[in-house]
Amino acid sequence: MRVITFGTFDVFHVGHVNILERARSFGTELYVGVSSDQLNYSKKNRYPIYSEEDRRHIISALACVDYVFSEESLELKAEYIKKYEADILVMGDDWQGKFDYLSDLCQVKYLPRTPSVSTTEIIEVVRHSQPKQST
Repeated sequence: MRVITFGTFDVFHVGHVNILERARSFGTELYVGVSSDQLNYSKKNRYPIYSEEDRRHIISALACVDYVFSEESLELKAEYIKKYEADILVMGDDWQGKFDYLSDLCQVKYLPRTPSVSTTEIIEVVRHSQPKQST
């Protein structure tokens, strides 16, 4: 069974490892769509800290991941599922219900996020912990 999942995977952390390992446990192959820089900007109004190329490299280096591709649009999930012949779509539960419409193409599973771990929060902590420069 082929599993597919998607994410930005910026400032890689244990929550990312957890969801990817759990996603892989549902099948024999894991395909991962890494959000393009432009898609991330359109969703969050900021570019990722790490480039799309670097994020794809990080994800492809993981033993639980079999194939990595760029996700160019949230609206293309059905096309990616068909193209890569996915049997199961796995997403974090922060997307609960948003992809149920794809259940005619594949099984849709929402997994709980790792508590107390968020890329956005990590970025904010780093930004606010940097010493202020005197003028």
